[in-house]
Amino acid sequence: MKGTYILILKIDKEKILRIGKLGEIEFKRGLYVYVGSGMNSLIGRVARHFKRFKRTKWHIDYLSIEADEMVVFLIPNEKIECKLAKDFEKRFKPIEGFGCSDCNCSSHLFYIPF
Repeated sequence: MKGTYILILKIDKEKILRIGKLGEIEFKRGLYVYVGSGMNSLIGRVARHFKRFKRTKWHIDYLSIEADEMVVFLIPNEKIECKLAKDFEKRFKPIEGFGCSDCNCSSHLFYIPF
């Protein structure tokens, strides 16, 4: 199966994390919404995010190993991650440059305080 997914990550305490080439980013307490796709294996890509021990390859890997809770929503057979990212950017605070090194979006990760 291929498609797009929305991963929601909960961060209970403020953290400063080193995110690959992006460097250090402060993650405040709250929810983070990440949009991604798995056009070869949607289930395989999403399952990777739930592994606590993994080689950090993508920006989201650095955050997912630190998340306190996560939930995912699958959108099978659709490649709409950039469309969703542009929609989310209108409503939530983007984390600039996160998860979008292969497209023209400003971010694929968005912060929602609680």
